[in-house]
Amino acid sequence: MDRREGGRRDNGRSRHREATWSRRHWLAGAGALAGLTVSGRAFGQSGSDDEEVSPAEDLMREHGVLKRVLMVYREAIRCIDARRDLSPEVLRDSAGIIRTFIEDYHEKLEEDHLFPRFEKARRLTELTTILRAQHQAGRRVTDRITRLSSLETLKAPQAARQLRDLLQVFIDMYEPHEAREDTVLFPAFRTIVSKEEYGALGEAFEKREHQLFGADGFETMVERVGAIEKRLGIYDLARFTPKD
Repeated sequence: MDRREGGRRDNGRSRHREATWSRRHWLAGAGALAGLTVSGRAFGQSGSDDEEVSPAEDLMREHGVLKRVLMVYREAIRCIDARRDLSPEVLRDSAGIIRTFIEDYHEKLEEDHLFPRFEKARRLTELTTILRAQHQAGRRVTDRITRLSSLETLKAPQAARQLRDLLQVFIDMYEPHEAREDTVLFPAFRTIVSKEEYGALGEAFEKREHQLFGADGFETMVERVGAIEKRLGIYDLARFTPKD
């Protein structure tokens, strides 16, 4: 057998090995991709409708709704200071979200399920005491904001100033409040409950949300806040980008 014939046979074997290797790796890659797709993680998919949300994630995303209402309050302050037109419905709707979704639901979860467990474990008890007191203070401020959210108030300089100050008080308390919960309380929660209890609480939180606000409760609240932002002209995220 001459070298040319041997070379042709060697090349034929090499091509066969390359084809076999390519098919195997393609199948392996396709299998991995299918696995990712089924698990809901391929291409950034969030997963199936039954995907569990942890208690901390649930509470933190609810804080996102709170943050956006604080932005609405801040824009309302600018309107009052500049004596620009401000619809009282914007403030009433915003305070309504705070009352129903944050105070009567989100904070109730913390007061019923998180704070008692920290206190039983004798962990972060000074923090939970302050957070409880701030919840109560926040509800009093929300009551006053709701009462003052009227056209008569906005037309009267002294009353409008009182409303403006209440909005600022609420912002000044809740920005550090939610930041401390996000960075201290919620991360520590996993260390004082078992994995099984942590998972069960996530399911309980979701069930309660659905009972109060429907199957798309969180999404509905996000849409409500977005509609308020649009009325104030602060919905477009690009407007917050610094200009060179």
